[in-house]
Amino acid sequence: MRYISTRGHAAPQSFCDILLAGLAPDGGLYLPEHYPQISRADLDAWRQLSYADLAYEILSRFITDIPAADLKALVAKTYTAEVYRHTRNGGDAAQITPLTRLEDGLYTQELSNGPTLAFKDMAMQLLGNLFEYVLDQRGESINILGATSGDTGSAAEYAMRGKHNVKVFMLSPEGRMSAFQRAQMYSLQDPNIFNIAVSGLFDEAQDIVKAVSNDAAFKARYKIGAVNSINWARVAAQIVYYFQGYFLATSSADEVVDFAVPSGNFGNICAGHIARQMGLPIGQLVLATNENDVLDEFFRSGVYRPRTAAQTSITSSPSMDISKASNFERFVFDLVGRDPLIVSELWARVEAGQAFDLSATDDWKNLPTFGFVSGKSTHGDRIKTIRLAQGRYQVMLDTHTADGLKVALEHRRAGVPMIVLETAQPAKFEETIREALGSEPLRPAAMVGIENLPQFVTVMAPDVEAVKQFIADRV
Repeated sequence: MRYISTRGHAAPQSFCDILLAGLAPDGGLYLPEHYPQISRADLDAWRQLSYADLAYEILSRFITDIPAADLKALVAKTYTAEVYRHTRNGGDAAQITPLTRLEDGLYTQELSNGPTLAFKDMAMQLLGNLFEYVLDQRGESINILGATSGDTGSAAEYAMRGKHNVKVFMLSPEGRMSAFQRAQMYSLQDPNIFNIAVSGLFDEAQDIVKAVSNDAAFKARYKIGAVNSINWARVAAQIVYYFQGYFLATSSADEVVDFAVPSGNFGNICAGHIARQMGLPIGQLVLATNENDVLDEFFRSGVYRPRTAAQTSITSSPSMDISKASNFERFVFDLVGRDPLIVSELWARVEAGQAFDLSATDDWKNLPTFGFVSGKSTHGDRIKTIRLAQGRYQVMLDTHTADGLKVALEHRRAGVPMIVLETAQPAKFEETIREALGSEPLRPAAMVGIENLPQFVTVMAPDVEAVKQFIADRV
């Protein structure tokens, strides 16, 4: 399997090469030259597999430059009940991403049972093992630069802490994460972890990561890599739990399932789009935004109009306070028939601060074939939904999953199972849970009092050159 850039000016690469590179040299994002097709026989054979074995079957279609035995060992090391042990609602840890039945045909899928209680662990734990393996094979090192709006940073740092030949430089928006999220990241004392709080919004932090990655000379000299979902390996790993959720909610491959996905940077739902393109019987992909409804606006109108991200309460749904969703470029590449010239033209407008409108194009007429519908949720909506889930189903939801459930209920179809992807555990957003329910969410014993630990973070202006110098001084 070879990988191409969405903007068409990068030579096809192997998986291991793009794993270390992150962003393509032309500023685009890597995608496989084609999506492997899954047959009915494959679906029937995979239904009874363990999560690790299922992950191997899917990832081996995308990763052809790591020996099969090595890849299988890496996947088996990653997806164990011990790593994803923080289950609740009676979930089976052996299933890794178990379903919680709310009522007939309506489920949440537990994706946040890993070490940082966020769905990002599902891909990031694999990414850490892949990085270490490939770097060891090549005798190389890497300096990871990333940006987080809440959960990516801690998941990356927990996955990479202690890994040899890896350093992590993680940018986050100063004061724009919950106290729990900040404590998870900033309390780490591993010598290969560096936290930078940017005086600005997530979009500004993400723009810095892209600017540094687009400086080819700096990137090469300081061996800059990426763990944000611009890294294809993140998206590939997330494809697996769509298959797992489908198998847990159905009894045969004759059935269709809908998925509702809270969406910030579009990586999570992009994985669902790819699973659907591969042949997984997904009917609808229900995209849920918070007040930052740029993506909802696009799927309703064909207009993509990034703007200054609305700032929700830092304990409401900050991980979705994103205006420019990186992975959206991957979907548009598919929507416009994989034409890199069109994508380059569209993103030249985006990078110039402009909008684009596809509503009058033939490509837009094909949108229904991709299965997307959308909606948005406000702070008031998520408070109501958290209360509804607790009262009607006796299930406590985090704020982002509440956004997903709110929009899922708007698009639910009779006779079609609806799976809402859970993105974090309620403990990460205690203030809003208290507002909604007047009670405290449970957290694992090891994380009690984490906010009281010493924190280590450098506050900086959103300045590309200053961040470059910070990295250079520590490499």
